[in-house]
Amino acid sequence: MPDQTFPVPAVAGDALGRQLLAQRGRRPADPLLSLVVPVFDEEESIDIFLASVVPFLDGAGFRFEVVFVNDGSRDNTLGHLLDRGMRDRRLRVVNLSRNFGKEAALTAGIDHARGDVLIPMDIDLQDPPELIGRFMERWREGYDIVYGVRSARDSDTAAKRVSAGWFYWAFNSMSPVRIPAHAGDFRLVDRRAIEVLRQLPERNRFMKGLFAWVGFNSIGVAYERPQRAAGASKFNLWRLWNFALDGVVSFSTVPLRASFYLGVAIAAVAVLYALFIVTRVLLFGIDTPGYASLLIAVLLLGAIQLLSLGVIGEYLGRLFLEVKGRPIYVVEGVYEEGAPRPPA
Repeated sequence: MPDQTFPVPAVAGDALGRQLLAQRGRRPADPLLSLVVPVFDEEESIDIFLASVVPFLDGAGFRFEVVFVNDGSRDNTLGHLLDRGMRDRRLRVVNLSRNFGKEAALTAGIDHARGDVLIPMDIDLQDPPELIGRFMERWREGYDIVYGVRSARDSDTAAKRVSAGWFYWAFNSMSPVRIPAHAGDFRLVDRRAIEVLRQLPERNRFMKGLFAWVGFNSIGVAYERPQRAAGASKFNLWRLWNFALDGVVSFSTVPLRASFYLGVAIAAVAVLYALFIVTRVLLFGIDTPGYASLLIAVLLLGAIQLLSLGVIGEYLGRLFLEVKGRPIYVVEGVYEEGAPRPPA
């Protein structure tokens, strides 16, 4: 695809404008796009995805590769991918030895992508391929990360829309790293940002946070997310809750600090109440203690102690996983043109 000329941004006189201008000069005229697509039991979605994405990219004149990461699928997803790879050499398959989860699968795709820019996508076509052209326009303006922002979530249930709003509010309130509201993994990431991501060794991966953590010049592109083209979501409410918990714990120590301040506040109240009791006894003599107030105090303090221990346990458990230093994923094989790639 020939290079395009864009007008100099209105902010060219400031630091951001100069940065964008410098990056525009470094952009290759014919970049290689790497689409990273994690899949888990998506046998029926493969042909639909390729029939939509490949013709669009061909028609737009992009050089591209599609890196499928098979995350331990139990159906014939791997077989379908290998068959399609034999027909189109631009398709590669990274087959993991078991199911490691979407964040690990996305990390594997990032590690194996060869492109100048990388675009993570879901195979259900809720990430519309038509948006790639708008991503590339912003990339050519000099932005390193271009993320999609869901302007409407009509395809989601009411409970999911409400819980998503709460999550983005809670995360951005507690974490020093802010993630754009209603932005998923669907985005364009320049190679220099990818190289930074590949240096992050943490095992508890929250990719939305990691994409934001690396920094660089970023901009959002609004779009309406369509319904799934095929299959069903593998994320239920419980998995989404655990996913959100991983994100908050991975990027914020506010829950630990909140437990500390809560303990300080309760200790202060306890000291004041003790002074009150002592003063009352000295002035009016010993009275009959109240069973109800004593029971409430014991239950309240016990609940707070258990809550604090639970918060500490969440951080300690993640520290335990990090210290062991196990790899984020294990690759069974990398397949090109339907055949295993010889080891390097």
